[in-house]
Amino acid sequence: MADIQLVDVSIRDGNQSLWGATGLRSAQILEIAGLLDRVGFSTIDFTSSSHMAVAVRYFREDPWERIRRVRAAMPRTPLQLITTGLRFISWEQSDPEFMRLVYRHLQRNGIRRFIMLDPMHDVDSVLEAARIAKEEGDAEVMAALTFTLSDLHDDQFYQDFAAKLAPSPNIDLFYLKDPAGILTPERTRRLVPAIKSVIGNKRLEIHAHCTVGLGPLSSLAASQLGVSAVHVGIGPLGEGSSLPEAQRMVANLRELGHTVNVDDKLLARVADYWSRLAVVESLPPGTPQAYDASFLRHQIAGGVLTTIRRQLQELKLEYRFADVIAETEQVRAELGQPIMVTPFPQMVCSQALFNVIGQRRWGQVSDQVIRYVMGRFGRPTRPVDPVVEAAILDRPRAREIAAEPAVASLADLRARIGKVRSEEEFLLRAVMPTAQVDAMLAAGPSGARYSPEAAPLQALLKQLAARPEARDIIVERPGFRLALHAGSAVK
Repeated sequence: MADIQLVDVSIRDGNQSLWGATGLRSAQILEIAGLLDRVGFSTIDFTSSSHMAVAVRYFREDPWERIRRVRAAMPRTPLQLITTGLRFISWEQSDPEFMRLVYRHLQRNGIRRFIMLDPMHDVDSVLEAARIAKEEGDAEVMAALTFTLSDLHDDQFYQDFAAKLAPSPNIDLFYLKDPAGILTPERTRRLVPAIKSVIGNKRLEIHAHCTVGLGPLSSLAASQLGVSAVHVGIGPLGEGSSLPEAQRMVANLRELGHTVNVDDKLLARVADYWSRLAVVESLPPGTPQAYDASFLRHQIAGGVLTTIRRQLQELKLEYRFADVIAETEQVRAELGQPIMVTPFPQMVCSQALFNVIGQRRWGQVSDQVIRYVMGRFGRPTRPVDPVVEAAILDRPRAREIAAEPAVASLADLRARIGKVRSEEEFLLRAVMPTAQVDAMLAAGPSGARYSPEAAPLQALLKQLAARPEARDIIVERPGFRLALHAGSAVK
């Protein structure tokens, strides 16, 4: 049996899958970073451009500062960023020279590994992004083989895609990514050898979500077939729609005879920290999921399903739920079988809803779907159905969008934004609303410490201090008395 490494996804993918990407602030991450660094993970799946946007939009925190501070607190373990290649925060493609600046500053601030995930499996796009990243630093680049089910995405499809990327000196390794949690152990036993047969001595990792309970089983199957690492979430940030839980995966891998070089005691302490944080912040822990065969057909993540049900309830059309799910399969086929990974599930499901409740199919189309058909999100893996394409593009709104500049050049962006204090600020202003970046800068550096036990008291004191009538606040318990008077600062 082999040595198997672990990649921890708790901060990025676990947080995104279970807590809507808004569950963790910088202080909460920094509080555990030093301990997490010593557990023995090969990499920490730390952020994405979408997570960087969340830091600005919801927490008024500088995402560049977050990367720098966590990197300083975790000198041993590489920090990983997942990217769709030539895009930064916005889902539309960016000027390559703009992306060069993005990759330069990500690496300068502390990102040591990139995942290149092109939802269309566009070889040229992946290779160009990998080349730019390598020219701007020495971070490792991992190419994503994003799993889905369709008549197009068979074993040969993934083998061919990997074979085209493997010769590139800018691709260091690969990973098989199953965002919907629909990869079965049986398919794993066919697919992993097919991929390994064409990538030579480059490593292959497995990233399988637990949405319908298959993630742990497929990950264990892959461990028997020569993958170098398994991706996991720790404690409450594993299971559910996240990745396999780390402690259970370690035990199972060792039961199969593998060596997993992590510090079990430190891993348990990290799991305990996340568990205490989840309780205090009222964040739901991941739980083992029952198998639901319908997911293999519609491939819609649980959060998107919940949104569809809510929208239908608001319209008093709950009884049309099954019709919308069936229509989703048809819409996805007509759009060229896009992989159901953000933002495509939202696009496909919204269009299915429009088709079901509207007067006719494709009568109402969102701007995102129009841009998708125009190729603004990249080249679809399979051409869009020509009848549907004509129906989408033959409308006034499509002609308005077609008249818009496809990609703003770096020079155009600099001229529009003007003078700023740093290149990092410029990169955020280029892709985010001005008011959100202004609010982030006004908030200043995030210097607060975080303790799960102290968090409720801190929140209460801040709420009381914000009330004009609460001029004097006294907190008492046996052996303890805290008095705050008008004019005192509460932090």
